Amino acid sequence: MNERFWHTMDPDAALKALETDPQEGLDYEEAEKRIEKYGYNELKQEERISPYTILINQFKNILIIILIFAIALSALVGELVDAGIILVIVIFCAVLGFIQEYRAERAMEALKKMLSPTITVVRGGKEEEIPSRELVPGDILLLEAGDKIPADARLIESHSLRCDEAPLTGESAPVGKNLEVSGEGTAVADRKNMIFTGTTVTYGRARAVVTSTGMKTEFGKIAQEVAAIDAGKTPLEKRTQEIGKWLGSFVSAYAPWLQASAW
Repeated sequence: MNERFWHTMDPDAALKALETDPQEGLDYEEAEKRIEKYGYNELKQEERISPYTILINQFKNILIIILIFAIALSALVGELVDAGIILVIVIFCAVLGFIQEYRAERAMEALKKMLSPTITVVRGGKEEEIPSRELVPGDILLLEAGDKIPADARLIESHSLRCDEAPLTGESAPVGKNLEVSGEGTAVADRKNMIFTGTTVTYGRARAVVTSTGMKTEFGKIAQEVAAIDAGKTPLEKRTQEIGKWLGSFVSAYAPWLQASAW
């Protein structure tokens, strides 16, 4: 059901495909069945790395380990100024790396904060406010200015509706919506008869039927891509790692000779 091109259907066809009524909505029993079938309307997230683990990982870099060794050696021979300077460099590198990884790990949380906790729907012929996570395909949304849209939906009634779609498409100005059918190859940003998760109603009011929820929405697809990104190593990280290995080999090879010379 969620894979259809809803923007290519007229409102009646979409309602028929979703087996729902624009005035009555879904009854409570059917809504429960669809939650079991489609799951809750929420963005799923893989197990997160704890901040402690992220911090510890910063000190597993070979170059950082060598610098820590240099700090200890400088302190032992009384070169406290040199030890202090190296310590500042190590702390700076660790903090910078921690901030970058921590932000990447919290990207999913940032996406979740853009979703509304509740929304007004028609259930069993009555208007009521429900938790957004309980939305299912076929629910009838009642929207007005200021509402954050919690699911992808096909408009079935629109009164001068305009939406801010910047979080999804990058469009800076509010987008006017209508009920006209779009072609199959129409880009997401040009689907004027659809409203999307994570966007906001800026003007007007509308009634829409939910077509996709959770990770099946356009917003959910972005979340999946964010979660699937392999951070890997930057060119700078790769280069410093190579330098670290080279220095490590050099120290290992010449440390006995240096120690003998010192004695």
